[in-house]
Amino acid sequence: MQISCSPLQRRQILIFVVGWFAYASTYCLRKPLGVIKTDLENELSISKTQLGLLDTALLLPYAVMQMLLGPCGDRFGSRKTFGVCLLFSGLSMASFGLWSNFYVFCLLLFLNGTAQAQCWPNCMKAIGSWYPDKVRNSVFGMFGTCAFAGGIIGTALAVWLQTTYGWRSAFLTPSILVAVLGLVVLVCFHQPDEVNIEVIGKVCYIIESLATSSTSSSSKSELTWFQLWKIPMLAEVAVAVFCLKAVRYCMYMWLPMYLLNQLKYSKGEAGMFSTTFEIGGVIGSAVIGVVLDRLFHGRSLFGTALSAALSGLSLLLFMMTGTWGVLFNTLFLFLAGAFNCGPDTILGGSVPAELGETDGRNAAAATVGLVNGFGSIGTFIEGPVIGVIATAYGWSGMFYFMIGVTFVGSFSVFRASVIKSRLPRPIPDAIPLKEPLL
Repeated sequence: MQISCSPLQRRQILIFVVGWFAYASTYCLRKPLGVIKTDLENELSISKTQLGLLDTALLLPYAVMQMLLGPCGDRFGSRKTFGVCLLFSGLSMASFGLWSNFYVFCLLLFLNGTAQAQCWPNCMKAIGSWYPDKVRNSVFGMFGTCAFAGGIIGTALAVWLQTTYGWRSAFLTPSILVAVLGLVVLVCFHQPDEVNIEVIGKVCYIIESLATSSTSSSSKSELTWFQLWKIPMLAEVAVAVFCLKAVRYCMYMWLPMYLLNQLKYSKGEAGMFSTTFEIGGVIGSAVIGVVLDRLFHGRSLFGTALSAALSGLSLLLFMMTGTWGVLFNTLFLFLAGAFNCGPDTILGGSVPAELGETDGRNAAAATVGLVNGFGSIGTFIEGPVIGVIATAYGWSGMFYFMIGVTFVGSFSVFRASVIKSRLPRPIPDAIPLKEPLL
């Protein structure tokens, strides 16, 4: 039996697949740095302090430039911005293995972080433009698996290149891959208005179209950084993303050491078992969107707040049952990852993109960049904070800190949900329309 697809369906599949692989590839230029740190220390005598500064050289511009350069995607289009940023990211790291100077490494990582800062916001803007509002959370949730899968792929590729060809080759092949996918994005990653295809059931698109008839395109897209912060619920969502990302990176960076030192896992067991949190993240990201669309229709923020609260509860149970054995460790670590990582794509993609599109703002890339940029600040400040807390209060202090931060994030999302319910004209999560509004 032959299954036919409409032009819209073919485009939706193409955009989803291209976007998934394109964004996943960015991790192939983030993960190698962690893999080759030992080589940099042994061969080039780069100190541990300097190795930490290399992390900052990558992560600091990634966070800041998301907030500052977010409007670029709204002004020049998500396809051009995303594609050019991928090309620039690949070019910036292609020569990394040819150098042996710490300051050159910092410069290249800074350029890479700056380029990648606009990949996620514009990817989210493009994906969101192709799907009706009624399946928005489901699509964003499934798409969000690319971030966690990309991390696993990036690490595996870097390890293989390092062990086979040496650390200096760890960036060249990924750079070529990212640059090629940048070209694919420039060719294929069109938005509906670029190919004259209408997506029925997009309330935000309809509102924007109506706004276009009464206001000029320049006036609706020139929102300042402070004006973006004043959009209702955006600040609360940004705080929640900050909290959840800070906790997630705490687990990424400190969980193997906790398993090794506190729970007496072997080095191999600690490294492998720590991926349970990430595996939970992949499943949680894929499932949460469907759950929100089906069980929390019109109340997706409330469902997301509940997920964050359950993540905090799972961390508490993981800490309390740490000595009960592998079965309990696996269960609660998996749940903590699923409930923490699941809301990431919703809060960092679906919700801010919707807020940026509402009332004809044409600021989806800017709002997504602002939220994710603010959230990414938590990724590079968690290290020193956790180090101080763990030194002063031990491992239990670290977990109580993560649990507290998680509940702060949950409260922030719940507050956003309350604000939404009190708006005179609530922003609908999904109102399917059979015909375009005239």
